Amino acid sequence: MSGKTVRTTCPYCGVGCGILATPNAGGPVDIAGDPEHPANFGRLCSKGAALGETLSLDDRMLTPMIGEAAASWDEALGLVADRFAASITEHGPDSVAFYISGQLLTEDYYVANKLMKGFIGSANIDTNSRLCMASSVAGHKRAFGSDTVPGTYEDLEEADLVVLVGSNLAWCHPVLYQRLISAREQRGTRIVVIDPRKTSTCEHADLHLPLASGTDVALFNGLLRHLASTGALDREYVDEHTSGLQLALEAALHLSPVEVSRITGLARQDIIAFYKLFGATRRTVTVYSQGVNQSSAGTDKVNAIINCHLATGRIGKPGMAPFSVTGQPNAMGGREVGGLSNMLAAHMELDNAGHRHIVQDFWKSPRVADMPGPKAVDLFRAVGDGRIKALWIMATNPIDSMPEADVVRAALKACPFVVVSDVARHTDTTAHAHVLLPSAAWGEKNGTVTNSERRISRQRAFLPPPGLAQPDWWQLAEVGKRMGFANAFAFGGPSEIFAEHARLSATANEGSRDFDIGAYGALSASGYDGLAPFQWPKPSLEIAAAPRFFANGSYFTPDKRARFVPTPYRSPKTAASNEFPLVLNTGRIRDQWHTMTRTGKSPRLMAHFGEPYVEIHPADAQKAGIGAAELATVTTRHGSATVRTMVTERQQPGALFVPMHWTGQLASDARVGALVGSDVDPVSGQPELKHTPARIAPFAVSWYGFAVSVVPASTPWADYWAMARTKGGWRLELAGAEPPEDWLQALRTLIDEDGQHAPEILAYNDPGSCQQRWAVFRGKRLIAALFVAPGPVAVARGHLASLLGTSIEDTRQRHGVLAGRAGDGHQDPGAIVCACFDVGRNQIMAAVAGQVGASVERVGRTTRAGTNCGSCRAEIAAVITDYQRQIQAPITARNPSI
Repeated sequence: MSGKTVRTTCPYCGVGCGILATPNAGGPVDIAGDPEHPANFGRLCSKGAALGETLSLDDRMLTPMIGEAAASWDEALGLVADRFAASITEHGPDSVAFYISGQLLTEDYYVANKLMKGFIGSANIDTNSRLCMASSVAGHKRAFGSDTVPGTYEDLEEADLVVLVGSNLAWCHPVLYQRLISAREQRGTRIVVIDPRKTSTCEHADLHLPLASGTDVALFNGLLRHLASTGALDREYVDEHTSGLQLALEAALHLSPVEVSRITGLARQDIIAFYKLFGATRRTVTVYSQGVNQSSAGTDKVNAIINCHLATGRIGKPGMAPFSVTGQPNAMGGREVGGLSNMLAAHMELDNAGHRHIVQDFWKSPRVADMPGPKAVDLFRAVGDGRIKALWIMATNPIDSMPEADVVRAALKACPFVVVSDVARHTDTTAHAHVLLPSAAWGEKNGTVTNSERRISRQRAFLPPPGLAQPDWWQLAEVGKRMGFANAFAFGGPSEIFAEHARLSATANEGSRDFDIGAYGALSASGYDGLAPFQWPKPSLEIAAAPRFFANGSYFTPDKRARFVPTPYRSPKTAASNEFPLVLNTGRIRDQWHTMTRTGKSPRLMAHFGEPYVEIHPADAQKAGIGAAELATVTTRHGSATVRTMVTERQQPGALFVPMHWTGQLASDARVGALVGSDVDPVSGQPELKHTPARIAPFAVSWYGFAVSVVPASTPWADYWAMARTKGGWRLELAGAEPPEDWLQALRTLIDEDGQHAPEILAYNDPGSCQQRWAVFRGKRLIAALFVAPGPVAVARGHLASLLGTSIEDTRQRHGVLAGRAGDGHQDPGAIVCACFDVGRNQIMAAVAGQVGASVERVGRTTRAGTNCGSCRAEIAAVITDYQRQIQAPITARNPSI
């Protein structure tokens, strides 16, 4: 029996897709895209489509904990309030801090900001959004006088040229990418991709510019110079609505295509082709993301892009905008309530005395912080050196996600009092908490989020919170009450918080600030429940929101003019050297999210990449003596990680890419944050996560292993391990410098305890190849298998994982498990390519076998692969190419003239 379908919003990236969630009595939740939501019109990516698989209570935090003991909410919150109050009394307000997250809802963010800045009286509150979009905030404010995103998603569909800078849109914002590709098919939109890596986003690119890491400013300064020298400036717009063009041009005058080529490593003809295309195409949108923001020159990159749009008047009009797409579901909502340490609520300025007075008077607070607090990197430095003595971390995992993550871990170990609010009981961060607070998760809490086009949507509960879990806003409000601020935090629910937030946005505004949702200041609880997605500004219900900003100027600077910002090119702060000759880049992969506390629960999302890896160019792999699928250690000045090698020409020579997602729960040594340095942008404070000097070397092992088990296994006998969920349990990649003394004893660590039913173990040993294999049954069920070899183990991983936990009665079939490959009519799907429909590489190759003119579209018609979010289309094309090469090779051998 199905329950009521609830309209809600996806908890992943900043696209902000609408979702229809339908709980089933005693069963899973059905997830579908909301066809009426204006962000996605029913489309979902692989992560969104798999949300129903992530709602289990495995490893959920269900009760407050003080130390290792369960506690009541009154005990836990009383202790938090007492310890924070005592620290403030003894050491002052700046001795306490909050570190929060773009995973919070706007209502959570609002209460945290109000408590810290308005009642504790400190600006010691920053967010993991500092790691994702702080440079965009700073660039917007320098150019526009406000943190305003001027464009909309429709601009991607109305543009004639879309430039994607530092954005693997196909993997990181797949639904938005599909909107772009649909527009391309309908109206011939041209696409330029500017990225050091050849990512899946390049599949449909008319031009890919693989520039050297950190050189974006030089490329766009050169573009500004070209626009000026070829008469492509919009002089009327520049004269009426901007100031400072000449100074910006002076910073770019020396950047001829020859000089830009020298700095960026791009071919001169490709640079000229891009410049001419941009100059000749009026309807141009430049989409940028983490490759721009996560840089020690991130703010200058943002302003170099904005300068080109201001100079041509390509802003605020259909199909014309510089467009920042955010990484987290509510990074924008956090910006709206002042979640960063240098901001105030409702897009007001912390260093503006008039704004502080507005906020303090509205909140009726004893004081409002009057100095910016430390940004994320400096906040944890302050924890480490003892200036911050009590820290509350909410909905984030900084021991994995922060740069110099081992320094962050040491800081938390030394901190006298650490509170962590989370949904997961076991993370690398919760291990260092003195108090753990169980938070309500997506599907259990109510609130709002704001997507990258300024659209506010509701997240709605469709499941009851498990155990004693409570929403984050409630936890904060209860602590505020216990600290003596009961009247200010007497919220009856999230609808009251949202209405207060809306009223503050309209207070003393009258168009002087961009963010105004005063239309909802009197919103009732029932109105909040039914709130439809809307874009701000929305000062009144009678006035339609302006979908775009700045077509006719009216910037939020004192003279209402936009500012051109001179952005002299400067290279990354830390350069490669003889000791560290390569450059490490980090980022997301298609089917995973942050530190995998949610996506790691889904077997199909873990099937695409089941272990951490490094992308390396064949020339660099050969130089380092590393083969494909072998293990390697990537080392920087700050730490090291052991990962699987993926040798590919998608990577530039001299560069490495390692995903950011793996933690101490799912891999032995793959916390990439521990490798990244803490160089930050001097304006935004955003750290450099895309350019860390590194080296790579083989990880010396004498054996490799692959295992499946119905239980999450502990493998202390392996020097390397990586664990991933599969449908019947877990799969493990293993390796070691020396084999265990007793392989059978090692095998027992993979077997679940059952005192009543002894396991049956089948074994295979081939002394010639030094391969050993074991399959373990309890009754008729396969409960574990282990395969060991001197090199990377070649077995049908997907097939073995599909057998785990199933009943296998036939003796011959049981022995067939040891073969490690499909047989007797079973098909091994191969490595999963399409996570939306669980389609593997072997299935795609079977679909194109014998076809003339095989194509991604024909594969989609046969298998459905690539027909949903489309983020796997480039991989499908690569599989087709590989298959055609395989069948062409024998023909070529027989006919050398071909």
